[in-house]
Amino acid sequence: MTQHMEGSREPRPRRRGQGELEAQVLAALHGARGPVSAAWVQERIGGDLAYTTVMTILTRLLAKNVVTRERAGRSFVWRSTADEAGLAALRMRKVLDGESDREAVLASFVTTLSADDERLLRDLLGEAGGTAGAED
Repeated sequence: MTQHMEGSREPRPRRRGQGELEAQVLAALHGARGPVSAAWVQERIGGDLAYTTVMTILTRLLAKNVVTRERAGRSFVWRSTADEAGLAALRMRKVLDGESDREAVLASFVTTLSADDERLLRDLLGEAGGTAGAED
């Protein structure tokens, strides 16, 4: 075991969160010209990320329906079906789905919005309401 003096420790690399890694993988897939391998994604994200980590992230994204995969020989190639905004929306929906009092969560969220974001949300809801109302 190597002994280190307290002041001579090298700083550990910052650990990236799952959401950040998912966004990086999606960004790499979005920049691809077609389906790509996990090794291709690993190369684009950076050398410090293990291949197994990339595969885990891709598998999680597949479960969230934001990527697709198809057989290519003995492995898979991957393609993005959602952008970063779509992934953020899925995370927000997952949080909301995990709460028992949806109304309280939504009310709390809306009260924290800036005036510009609230106006944007009202506009988006108005557009959605216009199309929903036309079907009734």
